[in-house]
Amino acid sequence: MRCLVNQTLAWTLLLSLSLLSPQLFAGSDANQDLSVGKAAVTSVPIASSTVTGTRNARIVVEIEAIDIVERPMTQSVYGDTINVLREAIKNGKAALKFRYRYEYVDQQGTANQARASTLRSRFNWQSGAIGKLSSGFEADYVSNIGPEEYNSTVNRQTQYPAVADPDGFDLNQAYIKYARKGTTATGGRQRIIHGRQRFVGGVAWRQNEQTYDGVRGEFNPIDGLLLDYSYIWNVNRIFGPADGSQPADWHSQTHLFKAEYTLTSTRSVSGFFYDMSFDNDNGPANSISTYGVSYDGTLGPVKVTATAANQSDAGDNKTNYRASYYHLGAAIKITPVTLSIGYEVLGSDHGKVGFRTPLATLHKFQGWADKFLSTPNNGIRDFSLGVGGMAGPIKLALNWHRFEADESGVNYGDEIDASLGYDINKAVSLQLKVADYSSDTFSTDTTKVWLTMMLTL
Repeated sequence: MRCLVNQTLAWTLLLSLSLLSPQLFAGSDANQDLSVGKAAVTSVPIASSTVTGTRNARIVVEIEAIDIVERPMTQSVYGDTINVLREAIKNGKAALKFRYRYEYVDQQGTANQARASTLRSRFNWQSGAIGKLSSGFEADYVSNIGPEEYNSTVNRQTQYPAVADPDGFDLNQAYIKYARKGTTATGGRQRIIHGRQRFVGGVAWRQNEQTYDGVRGEFNPIDGLLLDYSYIWNVNRIFGPADGSQPADWHSQTHLFKAEYTLTSTRSVSGFFYDMSFDNDNGPANSISTYGVSYDGTLGPVKVTATAANQSDAGDNKTNYRASYYHLGAAIKITPVTLSIGYEVLGSDHGKVGFRTPLATLHKFQGWADKFLSTPNNGIRDFSLGVGGMAGPIKLALNWHRFEADESGVNYGDEIDASLGYDINKAVSLQLKVADYSSDTFSTDTTKVWLTMMLTL
């Protein structure tokens, strides 16, 4: 499967080149005969690049040039090619971003505290449009700075608490996009995010983001209606680029479907169906089928979100179960602060297994300490209160959670989260976050502190 994925990426890169210079793959005149002389079509490799260490694979991409010694071409073909390249480069966009993070973890039951100092360097490039086609490329390199006093899930430092930021190079995105009025189609490695990311997200909080190998189509058949379908054959997880205690990839046959209808400028309703099937490692246990409805809107000055869903086993999942999900949240702005309240239930099938969201951006939900990345078998109820606002140029947030078992009502524990953020200028920003989880019956007391700095060039 890895070979198939890498071949797909190689073809994506070659197709990206074809978008930039279509005359290298087809003459400007369909009737023009370019196969003259004793050689009809001859290709010779003139450059090659080898990338190693990428998800335990080796990708070799060869850029080939047409041998023009035996096949004279018209000046117009060269001119058209140069013009296409010039326009694609002129209208393209490139960005270089750096994110440094220091993460401290003090976890009861682990003798050592984790201290992780990591830097993510990201290069992003998007071509200009050529007709209705465009392409994009994004690469990340995560490096460790200083002693590895943390368990990255790959470095075997299991005497420390986990900080899931393994070092290494990863190809984050490489895609081709077709866009016209009312229709967008994207193929290749890409970022896919649905709504609040409760079911499908990118986990952008971690240094190595979660992206997807697949095809996606977005359609607007009528005003206000958006139909969104994706087929995913590989999930590039945050634990990559190499396998560790968690697999770097989930090989997949996953279908994601969402239909969203905009009622007004402030109200929308959506329905979704997710059929997720994963083949390798711990993937089968996370193979699920989920369907549900969601509402986002306002009731007077109050912003409301509501979701209900049902889930059952799918694919090669050996556990036969059914579980339900409910969420209701409300927020109101009372200048200068915003107050919020939420109640979320991930149900259980009589204690056999809990409702799962394997592709969600889990850090956003059920507390920043990440104690509930896997739903307990007895399910979970999360009652939360929050307050946030601006204190001059500083953005502040404070949240409190009470966690209980859905099946028995037993109190799991409580958590307090706090953060402050400050934008020094358009290029540099700082963030400080703290999470403190106090256990009653589930997991262990845990305190986490993050200091993050972002630089965009």
